[in-house]
Amino acid sequence: MNDIGTPLAEADYIGATAHELGEKRAAAKIAAGISQRTLFPRRGRIVLHPDRLVLTGWSHNGDLTLTRADVTAAETRFTHLYGRFLGGLLNAGRPLILSTADVSAGEVYLLINHRGFLETTDDRAWAQRIEHWRRG
Repeated sequence: MNDIGTPLAEADYIGATAHELGEKRAAAKIAAGISQRTLFPRRGRIVLHPDRLVLTGWSHNGDLTLTRADVTAAETRFTHLYGRFLGGLLNAGRPLILSTADVSAGEVYLLINHRGFLETTDDRAWAQRIEHWRRG
């Protein structure tokens, strides 16, 4: 049994809101071919606790903490904001997208344990983990 302070899982992330990705210009998207970090200004640790999901260092105000009720969906997919061209041709490059009820965060795009050379992440495993956690 997990103690309330003991994380169920944690990893490094780089992230952005859908709004932030939508504001990126062509030059930033071209630069993303070299480094995805140009599109994802937020970075820290994603920490899944029994009662909450925390994205450390989310903003200058601190961490983003979400409850089960705050997360309405967790899935990996390409979108018009982050497509196959940016994420690599393999499905392993699909971002983890968290749909949230948090007005300040909205839709959150994450690359968890992003490995730039191969454009792979641990996003699929995290999507499953979060969906399982969300359902209690």
